[in-house]
Amino acid sequence: MKEILSGNEAIARGAYEAGAKVACAYPGTPSTEILENIIRYPEINASWATNEKVALEVGIGSSFGGARSIVTMKHVGVNVAADPLFTLSYTGVNGGLVLVTADDPELHSSQNEQDNRNYAKFAKVPMLEPSDSQECLDFTKLAFELSERYDTPVMLRTTTRISHSKSVVQLSDRITGLPEPKLVKNPAKYVMLPGNARGRHYVVEERIVNLSKDGCQMPINRLEMRSEKIGIITAGVSYQYVREVLPDASVLKLGMVYPLPFELIRQFASKVEKLYVVEELDPFIEEQVKAAGIQVTGKEILSLCGELTPGRIRAGFDLPQAEQVTPEKLPGRPPNMCPGCPHRGVFYSLNKLKAYVSGDIGCYTLGFMPPLSAMDTCICMGASIGMATGAVKVLPPEERKKVVAVIGDSTFLHTGVNGLMDMVYNKGAATVIILDNRITAMTGRQDNPASGHTLMNDPSQAVDLHMLCKAIGVKHVRGINPHDLDECEKVIAEEMERDETSVIITNQPCVLIKREGVFTKGATLEVQVDSCTGCRACLKIGCPAIQWVPGEGKKGKAHIDPLLCNGCEVCSQLCKFHAIQEAK
Repeated sequence: MKEILSGNEAIARGAYEAGAKVACAYPGTPSTEILENIIRYPEINASWATNEKVALEVGIGSSFGGARSIVTMKHVGVNVAADPLFTLSYTGVNGGLVLVTADDPELHSSQNEQDNRNYAKFAKVPMLEPSDSQECLDFTKLAFELSERYDTPVMLRTTTRISHSKSVVQLSDRITGLPEPKLVKNPAKYVMLPGNARGRHYVVEERIVNLSKDGCQMPINRLEMRSEKIGIITAGVSYQYVREVLPDASVLKLGMVYPLPFELIRQFASKVEKLYVVEELDPFIEEQVKAAGIQVTGKEILSLCGELTPGRIRAGFDLPQAEQVTPEKLPGRPPNMCPGCPHRGVFYSLNKLKAYVSGDIGCYTLGFMPPLSAMDTCICMGASIGMATGAVKVLPPEERKKVVAVIGDSTFLHTGVNGLMDMVYNKGAATVIILDNRITAMTGRQDNPASGHTLMNDPSQAVDLHMLCKAIGVKHVRGINPHDLDECEKVIAEEMERDETSVIITNQPCVLIKREGVFTKGATLEVQVDSCTGCRACLKIGCPAIQWVPGEGKKGKAHIDPLLCNGCEVCSQLCKFHAIQEAK
């Protein structure tokens, strides 16, 4: 049977067909849909973890128990999971273990553009890279086989284009006959004390040598000879662009990008006059090929930054650009919080109080955008609290009072808890605002330990954020309604004056939350045209539901789109002329 699947859907299907029993992840674009599709297969126990490190540790445990396990995350998530990953390379596996890293060239939804092929080389584990949805399915299955054959975790690297593009996929049945999970004691292999780890290091190095040698015979690394003039080494989505732009060039298409099959590369290089590497981001393949003494051209003609496109490859090879139809010009759509978003009132108040906002990763990062303009830093998941602690260590008292850390509920549980413990322990005098919208919103409204439900939609114990903060040692924990601007400003101002750690927790859910009965839409609002003076105060919150209708000269009137308004009433609190009322 054939279906049209995205790369993420195909990886989920591949895990099912490979007989995986456990799947674990922390959601992160462009990887999120893998787990959301795996729940279609009840044979796999799928769950969201609190962070990527925990997700990989869950996968390691189930692998050591004898089950095939898959763990997925976006590229920056591997930074969080790196600690167990590097030692897992030494221990090896029992049941096959596949770690999916979804990279994001061009930073479509990420804070950096790191190339995670470097992690495979650094951790000394094999990495496969598919170039379409069929390969996503096939390589996932192959990754489990290689994992068990070579006693190693296997990384599967996708990029945004592969994760979200769709193509035809041939489906198969789920494999049968795999060993049933059971506990096997082997402490010399799995307990990485120095004495055991020294011996395992030799195993790791020998494994990489064998994989490089065996890779020369693997069908996923294949020669496509078409010309003796130009030869191109490529992998992943870049292979598709090369085939489009240079259809007559010979290609060495790599399915395993680490370790490289050097003898196959030497063979290919001997068959062509000029050798190129076409790869996104770092010169990962290029540098290794050059280090092997093979002359090759790569980043001299292609950029280190951003994703490749057919047009960029044409420009790099100095080929004429293909004719393009000029698309119809569409109106701009700048990033913005949803109408009725509970974060908006908090950021409006922080701007008004002239706070220095140590920000974090989530929908609320959009607090950086005008007109709210109320975020001053954003580095990585959970960093806001630790950075606030660092800032107040060095600032004079009056400056110190301005420092406020903002963090979402899911991000707080991801890595923010440790930062708050450190702030309390080291007597950091800063205010922390936990924006609790009851969901992991930015990646698509996934549940988390504070939402009270699992990925499988089973009811679960919800973390009480108030009690958790108290248990950590925070003496001052207050709740606020973020839609009440007076309350927001009053409480935040009071807590900013404290000379010790304080926490404020918002209490309104995401307006797009999937769970019924959590969000209640308010009455739709409208602008009373006769009362509107055109002062534009309502525009200061940047709500997409509020539009400006120009009038004669510099005058105009506000208008509220009834299809977008969620009835949060924040805008009505800004109007001194009471021109915003409940719609008739």
